[in-house]
Order: sequence, then C-alpha cells, then structure tokens
Amino acid sequence: MEFKSIEDRWREMSEEVIEGMKVWRQEHPRATLKEIETTLDERLARLRAQMLQDTALSSPARTWSEQAEAERCPVCGTKLKGRGQHERELQTQGHQTVVLEREYGECPGCGAGLFPPG
Repeated sequence: MEFKSIEDRWREMSEEVIEGMKVWRQEHPRATLKEIETTLDERLARLRAQMLQDTALSSPARTWSEQAEAERCPVCGTKLKGRGQHERELQTQGHQTVVLEREYGECPGCGAGLFPPG
C-alpha cells in the first residue's frame, strides 16, 4: 500500500466533505447549529473511518513477525503461530465500519485465536 495514494484518497475525501457542506448549507439556509453539527459529524465520520482503516493497515503489526510468534497465548502461555490472513470488521465512532485484514494467530496448545493489535 503506497502512502502517496493514501494521502490522495484522504485529500479527495476531505474536499468532498468541504464541498458537500457548502452545498448542504445552501440547501438548508435555516438549519440550526445542532443540525449543522450533526451533518458535519456524519461527513467527517466517513473520512475519520477511512483514515483509521488506512493507518491501521499500514502498521507492521498486521503480519506476524518472529517477535510476534515469540509471544505467548494469553490463555495458556503456549507460543502463538500465524494462521493466515483474515478480515475483521469493527465499528468506530459515527457508526462507521472499519475493515482490517491481518494475519490471524492461533495457539497450538489450547486453540485460542488472536487478531494482532495496531
């Protein structure tokens, strides 16, 4: 994932928020402060979720390294092993979904699974 393309996506989404708010305000000239705030928060939530997802996916923690494989199972203490790529959907602020793809870890001792943080 090239960071320049991420920046371009963020910039484009930021411009969409700005333009969208300008158009919305023209269409709602008598909106209350609360209505303006709610609309702005909804638009910013999409940008925030995309930035959160992209930043998390650029983390080295998304794959198991030798260091991660040396980590112990929080349940039984056995060394964890990588078990392939898995997607996980998480809800963030503003009821937005963030999709993370990470290398899932599994304990060969008790079978507990671990989705790496970060």
